Amino acid sequence: MTLSALILAGSRGGVDPVAAYAGVPHKALIVLEGETLLARVAAALRGAGVQRVLASADAGAVADEADKLGLERLAPAAGPSASAAAGFAAGGAPMLVTTADHALLRPEWIAAFLDRAPRDADVSILLARREAVERDAPATKRTWLRFADGDWSGCNLFLLASPRAAAALALWQEVERDRKRPWRIVIRLGPGMLLRYLLRRLTLAEAVARIGARAGIKAAIVESPYGLAAVDVDKPADLDLVRTLVR
Repeated sequence: MTLSALILAGSRGGVDPVAAYAGVPHKALIVLEGETLLARVAAALRGAGVQRVLASADAGAVADEADKLGLERLAPAAGPSASAAAGFAAGGAPMLVTTADHALLRPEWIAAFLDRAPRDADVSILLARREAVERDAPATKRTWLRFADGDWSGCNLFLLASPRAAAALALWQEVERDRKRPWRIVIRLGPGMLLRYLLRRLTLAEAVARIGARAGIKAAIVESPYGLAAVDVDKPADLDLVRTLVR
């Protein structure tokens, strides 16, 4: 089955501080080493052998850039989870999902992720340990996921390996809707799992597997040996760091 990929390049509305800092209308249009971020991400996916690349992209300049790059363009939905669901419905499994601000993404990271993803998992998530991130990008400031087996950072790369992964996207949409009511998110974990997390007795792999099971799927984590895989462009300081790293 042909592997496809979806790049989330929609806008959350309002003024994006990173785009404003870079002097462009949209973060995906920031130019790094002569290429837009959208072009860099698309090139990394194609370099890893992905032949069909879709982009959830806003109308206007981002849409024009997606068309120029030969991407299959979809109108973004209301939020990243809904956009991912729409992209998955259009592209089908297996599908990689990433973001347009994954400025440092490299084909070998993607290839390693695909090679290490469990063959029986419906969804695999790439993450990096704090030690690897701080080794490769000591200046970065991250929000860490703290578990019994250490601190982790997401790498904005997901593999939706089977049609059942749609259930994970539905759960993501529910969590996104409840982001202002965190108690409802906590309820999904169950009291035992929550207590283990608070006591730092829950590993990340266990947490992801349990949450996947509640959605009726098998979900797994894949550890990235590349700390830079966790560096995206969420803040102006991130853009400064990325510009320094590519130089």
